[in-house]
Amino acid sequence: MEQTQLTTRIADLFLELCAIPSPPGEERAVADRVIRELEAIGLEWDEDGCGPRIGSTAGNVLCRLPGRRDGGVPIFLCAHFDTVPLDGALEPVVEDGVVRNAGGTILGADDKAALAVMLEAARRIVAEGRPHAGVELLFTPMEEIGLVGADAFDVSRLEARVGFVYDQAAPIGDVVVGSPTAQELQLSFVGRAAHAGMYPEEGRSAIVAAARAIADMPLGRIDELTSANVGLVRGGTARNVVAERCTLEAEVRSHDNGRVTEVVQQIVDAAAFAASTSECSLETRVEPKYRGYRFRSADLAVRLAVDALARAGFEARLGLSGGAADANVFNSRGLQCVNLANGMTDIHTPDERIALGDLERMVDVTLALVDVARESR
Repeated sequence: MEQTQLTTRIADLFLELCAIPSPPGEERAVADRVIRELEAIGLEWDEDGCGPRIGSTAGNVLCRLPGRRDGGVPIFLCAHFDTVPLDGALEPVVEDGVVRNAGGTILGADDKAALAVMLEAARRIVAEGRPHAGVELLFTPMEEIGLVGADAFDVSRLEARVGFVYDQAAPIGDVVVGSPTAQELQLSFVGRAAHAGMYPEEGRSAIVAAARAIADMPLGRIDELTSANVGLVRGGTARNVVAERCTLEAEVRSHDNGRVTEVVQQIVDAAAFAASTSECSLETRVEPKYRGYRFRSADLAVRLAVDALARAGFEARLGLSGGAADANVFNSRGLQCVNLANGMTDIHTPDERIALGDLERMVDVTLALVDVARESR
């Protein structure tokens, strides 16, 4: 195939996808565009009914490619429809071979680069009659707010037990072999309201209690495997009222499950002490966010990824990630799913970008995955 033809086709599709707003819960338009592309390729698909249940306009879309041959290892590929919320216009442009957003907000390469690559690879497999051991495409909603769509998907519908997501912002070749476990906390301090100018001594400020708690919490990079963060602070009703209530939302992540429990307890203890010294009460909610995983280099999914990258001209670099992806859900349910970097840069920021060349190269990696999986025993 002429390289310019591939570049034009995948660039056009990617730019079109990026121009469609799809924050979590509002994925219908981009899901419909993906579905139209599947139908244009001649593929059958189905969508589960999880959308209304999880608060999204779209469900999980599953597609199986025809032409499966006996032998080899069936694989699934997964990407998510949604992006982080927007704060500006979507005006994707190409500058010197790099796609950016001229609209002052995110581009949406996370994860529309993966959508475009999976669709182009599927087109190539069908057009070339490329033999495979089984290839399934899964597209999920609401990944950005906690892997919600993947969590709602019935994994027993997948024939493949090995899968790959392209959801790591790093140069092609990075292979995520470990992702952390995370827990989220909601800590609500309850004090007593009072007029801040006339009777401040009668008040008990929940904001002061929360501030004392934050100052005592272990936050940031705690050790090489563990981090913690307070990301949201909400409280008060007016500047002249001693705040009766203040709520903190925090998280703890670690590649060591025991450390997650330890640090969560340290944060709760800091909050309880601050509440007591501020004569406030404390309401605490702690919930698991996602489970981590760790692969060995000899595991099948990792071996397939390393071999495919080599076949496409890349040297694999195995490493850990501080973030999560839909792969966390699949691994927690007994499937092997590896997250591969695809060249995205500065995701979740107005500087988000990706080179068109990396989209093309990830198509090559995908086709190589299909080939090595078919040849595997």
